Amino acid sequence: MTTIDQISLHPLSVPLKAPFVTSLGALHAVENVVVQVHTSDGRTGWGECSPFWTINGETQATCLSVGKHLAKALIGHDPLDIEGGHRTMDRLIFGNSSIKSAFDIALHDLAAQHADLPLWKFLGAERCFDLVTDYTVSLGEPEKMAADAEDIVKAGFPVIKVKLGGTGELDIRRIQAIRERIGPIIPLRIDANQGWDPDTAIHVLNALTDAGIQHCEEPIPRWQFMEMRRVKEASPIPIMADESCCDDHDAERLIALGSCQRFNIKLGKSGGLFKARKIIALAERAGMEVQIGGFLESRLAFTASAHLALTSPCARYCDMDTALMFTADPVVGGMRVGNGGRITLPDGSGLGATIDPSYLDPALAITSA
Repeated sequence: MTTIDQISLHPLSVPLKAPFVTSLGALHAVENVVVQVHTSDGRTGWGECSPFWTINGETQATCLSVGKHLAKALIGHDPLDIEGGHRTMDRLIFGNSSIKSAFDIALHDLAAQHADLPLWKFLGAERCFDLVTDYTVSLGEPEKMAADAEDIVKAGFPVIKVKLGGTGELDIRRIQAIRERIGPIIPLRIDANQGWDPDTAIHVLNALTDAGIQHCEEPIPRWQFMEMRRVKEASPIPIMADESCCDDHDAERLIALGSCQRFNIKLGKSGGLFKARKIIALAERAGMEVQIGGFLESRLAFTASAHLALTSPCARYCDMDTALMFTADPVVGGMRVGNGGRITLPDGSGLGATIDPSYLDPALAITSA
């Protein structure tokens, strides 16, 4: 039987071209973790996570620390037993979904390689087709956001995501300024990142009725999920749960409460593809649509997300733009984002993406065997 015989963890740090600003704060650099899982038959699976302090409570340092313990627990494990791998990780430590997602991606890469299938086909998708991503406008002054939106239109992206979550009236002016600059045609997606209270959310969303907005992500604090249904029922704009929907248990609760029309699935929140697929199955049964998004992952982890997006017709929206914000691209192979935000996936078996070794400092690597 093939077993896992070595696991390596690497910090991956890359500056951003410009600060990425949300209502939760500003980020200036990528501080990710890359996982390599090596098997006794000579294969290597690659995974990555982008820990987000303010959402999943993890950092690059905590992921490396916890990852060392996860790696030790998985040595000798059957790499094809992905569900068993999750049981092992979850028994060892609660939470820590970000670093667990990196292990999950690497295990799926190995399983798809073993099956000699591209990951999308291994996951059950019937065909490979191009996806389309939006591009995000960071939170800022209205005129700066309007200028950034205009640049995104000029770059050919067909959808713009706009970060909001400040004072209600200022957020309304931000959208008005963007619409005045780019016109009424390009659809918008807005994301408050929990920045409003329920009454402010209802006010802002009704004020933006005619602004051509596809949905609003996480309008209120995640711990106020019991108030989300009230916001949803008063809003002319569909509500998408993000921070309040991490894993399938969260999704099941939100469906039971009637809290939202859509979910935003991120591998770093769900713990990886295995649990993300459970959310998709729940959404399908409930007749809901989902968006496949992420944090500040490179094209490696977003390649896994793109494979996932092919598996269900309910995955109607893609938010996979942040890898384009890096000052350098550390990925070899992987998905490509072309004209019009079109995402194409690589040929071949497995994930189809690795990290250029020059971005992985051997002196900082943590290896378990």
